[in-house]
Amino acid sequence: MGFRLAENEKDRYLSELLQSYHVFAPVAKAGKGAFSDTDVVGYGEIESFGDIVLDRKSHFSPKEVFYPVRETLFQFLKDEVLETTIDEKPLVVLVRPCDLNGVRRLDTIFLKNGQEVDTYYERRRKKVKFLMVECTEGFDTCFCVSMGSNVATDYDGALRFEEGSLLLDIKDPALATEILRDRPEADFQVEYIRENKVKVDAPPLEAVTKDLFDHDLWTEYTSRCIACGRCNTSCITCSCFTMQDVQVNDEKNLGERRRVWASCHIDGYSDMAGGHNFRKKHGEKMRFKTMHKVNDYHRRFGEHMCVGCGRCDDVCPEYISFSKCINKLNQIAKEVAQ
Repeated sequence: MGFRLAENEKDRYLSELLQSYHVFAPVAKAGKGAFSDTDVVGYGEIESFGDIVLDRKSHFSPKEVFYPVRETLFQFLKDEVLETTIDEKPLVVLVRPCDLNGVRRLDTIFLKNGQEVDTYYERRRKKVKFLMVECTEGFDTCFCVSMGSNVATDYDGALRFEEGSLLLDIKDPALATEILRDRPEADFQVEYIRENKVKVDAPPLEAVTKDLFDHDLWTEYTSRCIACGRCNTSCITCSCFTMQDVQVNDEKNLGERRRVWASCHIDGYSDMAGGHNFRKKHGEKMRFKTMHKVNDYHRRFGEHMCVGCGRCDDVCPEYISFSKCINKLNQIAKEVAQ
């Protein structure tokens, strides 16, 4: 159901949403950038549509809103275990189509990946509704079209910011606040980007053989990658975590268990009992991530895990391009097949 709001009505709609929801969107965090006097664009709560930053790609994805970087799962006191509670107020998160597709992949990993669901993820995820921001141009490093993630239709509502007005397509009646009631419908069909500057061809599933695993391609990344993990923490679909048991008194009978994001690139991630580590080199870790994003996940669930947001290319301090890595892999697969 489409609606049009005038410029002076936009924030009234947001104010009405805020009565029932926490609303998150990309915002500029002043002074938080990598260099002096620079900011970083990440997700934060907003009180006005003027707070939103859309002319720059967010450095971090919206997943941290409902999948925290660090989360206390439960606390223990002697023989008693107390599960933590979360804020009961639901969330509305403004996302682009690629990120909405990325959230669906996270849902697959946490909720449809085996016989059991991740209840800690589920309890937060159930409280989230998504307002999708129309995206028709993209940025220099985006390759969502190549990954089939430029279009998303499973939103609760969609927005188009126009000069002097805001267009909305509301699917979930809960997002149709008072200002929209008894308002004439407007014709609003969400448009999507159809071509990126960057084009990526992932190798077909049947082309990924042992020859690709043993190829010299990965030695390049052994020398270039510094294992900082920035590509993982900025990615919408990376889901790995580690567990930390933290004791807070000398008697060791009071503490908490925390879930903390992990990175397959960081040293120590693949350590095993007995001191074993089967991916010691940085190139081997790059291979593991690449194959998971464009092959392993695809084999299991029928689509690429990577959604082509390009954040990993944006944040890498060594200027490693994941999109170029995929294209190199595809070219090598063609050569091996000949």
